[in-house]
Parts: sequence; C-alpha cells; structure tokens
Amino acid sequence: MTSTVPDSSHQQNQDPGGGAEHARPLLEPSEGIPPVIVDEASLHAAAARLAAGNGPVAFDAERASGYRYSQRAYLVQIRRRGSGTHLIDPVALPDLVRIQQAVGDAEWVLHAASQDLPCLAELGLRPGALFDTELAGRLLGYERVGLGIMVERVLGFSLEKGHSAADWSTRPLPEPWLRYAALDVELLIELRDALHGELAAQDKLRFAREEFASIAAAPPREPRPELWRRTSGIHRVRNRRQLAAVRSMWTTRDRIARERDIAPGRVLPDSAIIDAVLNNPADVEALTRLPIFSGPRLRRNARTWLTALREAASLPEDTLPPAVAPGGDGLPPPNRWADRDPVAAARLVRVRAQLGAIAAERSMPVENLLEPALARRLAWSPPAAPASVEIVAELLRKGGARPWQVELTASPIASCLSAPPAPPERLDEPAPRRDPAASADGGTG
Repeated sequence: MTSTVPDSSHQQNQDPGGGAEHARPLLEPSEGIPPVIVDEASLHAAAARLAAGNGPVAFDAERASGYRYSQRAYLVQIRRRGSGTHLIDPVALPDLVRIQQAVGDAEWVLHAASQDLPCLAELGLRPGALFDTELAGRLLGYERVGLGIMVERVLGFSLEKGHSAADWSTRPLPEPWLRYAALDVELLIELRDALHGELAAQDKLRFAREEFASIAAAPPREPRPELWRRTSGIHRVRNRRQLAAVRSMWTTRDRIARERDIAPGRVLPDSAIIDAVLNNPADVEALTRLPIFSGPRLRRNARTWLTALREAASLPEDTLPPAVAPGGDGLPPPNRWADRDPVAAARLVRVRAQLGAIAAERSMPVENLLEPALARRLAWSPPAAPASVEIVAELLRKGGARPWQVELTASPIASCLSAPPAPPERLDEPAPRRDPAASADGGTG
C-alpha cells in the first residue's frame, strides 16, 4: 500500500507541541523502495538525476551506533524534487564527491544535522546552506522534536520508526530497513517548507538562518576530556585508587573496541568494569567468579582485565585522578557557587532568571537562546564594572553567540552583571529539555 505524499496544500497546521488528530500512516515510499547504489555507474546516474532536480536536497545517514566503534555512515539517503530518493552504500562507495558536485550550492535539509554531518563529511559531502528541521522545531517551541512526531504533527502522516537502532553495518540490508530509510527522507522537504513558513510567521527566520549557518560552518568537535568518567555506575566508586582502576579498564576496553571496530559496551559492559573495581579480585580465578565475567567470552580475556586492574593498583599516589572532575567549562559546579563565591552565585541567579524570561517570551528553550556555559562564564568572571552593553555584547560574540542571540541577551545580561549583590541562593544545574522521542525517531541511526 502506498500512501499519498502531501504537498503544501495538504499540510495540517498544528500548534507547537500539539498532535495531529487523524495522522495517516505512511507505509511505502511514493516511488517504491529504490535499489541500493553500490557501483560507480549507478552513482553517476544518481548524480545526474540529482543535478536535474530542483529545490532543496534532503539528506540522512544511518550509522551502527551500539554495534560499531566508529561513527561512520553505513547508508546515505538523498531525496530531491524531480529526482526521487537515492540510497547509497558508502561502504562500497566511500567517495561521494560526485554527489556533492551534483547538488552544487542547493540547500541541504537534515533532521538533527549535527549528528549526521560528521559522517557525511568523511564521504566528501559538506553543505553550503543548511536547514535543520529538528532545530527549527526547537526554535518554534515544539515540545517534542523527533522526526516522526514532527512529521505527524506538522504534516499529518505517521512514519514507521522501528529500525533506528538497527545494526546498519549488516550486509545485505533487509528490505524493511531500506523501506524505513527511504521514508526518513520522503517528507523531509515538505517538513522543511512548513517549518520555514512557521519561522517566518513567528519572526524567527533570521534566528534560524544564523543557527543553521553556524552548524554548517562548525569545525569537527574536539573529543570530550576524561570520557572514562561517564562510565555508568561510577558514582559507586569510593576513592581515587578505584577511579584509577575504572580509568585503566575503560582505556583498555576502548583500545580493544577501536582496534576491532566494535562498540565498547559489546567488548565489556560498564557494569562489569564497576563490579571488578569494587571487588578488586586478587587473581584471574577470583575475577572469573564474578557473575559478569563467568561467561566464556569474558573468561577468555580475563587476564587482560586483571592486568588493567593491577596497573592502576601500582600507580604512584600523585598520578591518581582527582576525586571530582573539573567542570566542562573549567568552572566549579553551579551548586557549589554559593560556598565558593556568593556574589557570583547571585549574579548567575539573576542571569538565569532574565534568560528564562526572554526564552519564555519567545517560546523557545533557554539553551537555544544562549549556551548555558557562556552564561555561566560571564556570571563567574564578569567584565570590570560597569558592565556596559557593548562590552557584554563583545564577550558574547567571542564566546560564539550568534548575532540574534547577542541582540536579545546583551542588554539584560549587562544589567544583571551590574546589579548590586543579592543574598546567594543554592544553584543546581537546570536539566536541558529533552525530547523523549529523539532517540526513537530522531534519525540517530
């Protein structure tokens, strides 16, 4: 069964965060499931069709997160009006510069672009202009911004999202997965057009364009420091020596996973690391008596994990990791500001209140109005008094704020930084607003 694809006249206007009352299931791509392109001749033909198409170009990529160590693309989906949908196997065709040349300077449309742009860049694909439908939804105030829920609420169609967590390194790819992949770009351009109209109606189109340009021009992300501290269950570790053992086992696991291109959790679960560290086994026999290490696969490599534990046990005291990691922005955690610097804590309370009010007035998440880390830096180390609007604006620009953000926030922040001290309050880091559907239907394959 093939569902009719809506054009702009069929769009169902929904309130942000609302729902389409009668969403119709989209079960098949409008032109059927296209064959997967695996050879140069087919790639050349697809490039010619894309070049002959018109308007924006929808892109998506499927990775094998949870199965593979790398974040490379294992399938690339492209759609353009007048061209149809193309599914390309980047394992067989790792150089897609021909596609880049075919689409030229056309606008790219992606959902959650920052997730897919790095793996597309590895294939020679880089956008000149960009429209991110997920970010557009955030700026418009949508409570949930997963692709499936936005297509349903904006266009009135429901998408199947059953294969987002599949192992896309599988070959050959099953037909149901290919259907899912093609449907991911089926309505992306129509969604873009509808959201473009909403941005214009809310006078946020300039905001969005500046955000999209920033994403397109962003350099590759630097790896996060001390990723081992994100090991699940690390809060159970009681001292620096045990932290060193977690670090040693995590580093060993990461090396093995990278060499074998296997997701680290499939080499050794986080729970096994914490169990071994807390029990501190004296030998291989004691280690393999632990429930997680009793299986044949982990038993075979038990000596590797025991060696990692012993290396941590032999470290000099002055090389052990600190008990508490410094904040990602080099500042103390906000809940300690009142003890460390009560005046700075009071400044941050005022800044957060002002930013929250502006974000509410504009119907967008406060983290999209201004990066929280930048607000914290200004509150902790403000410019010399008086903090003029011009000085604050320059600091915001140097911190990466876009022009629209500077325009909306420089004056209120300057007032907060110049206000007399107020009694300090306890500061807890606000949790970013998360979309519960994002991992399920946000195109994170």
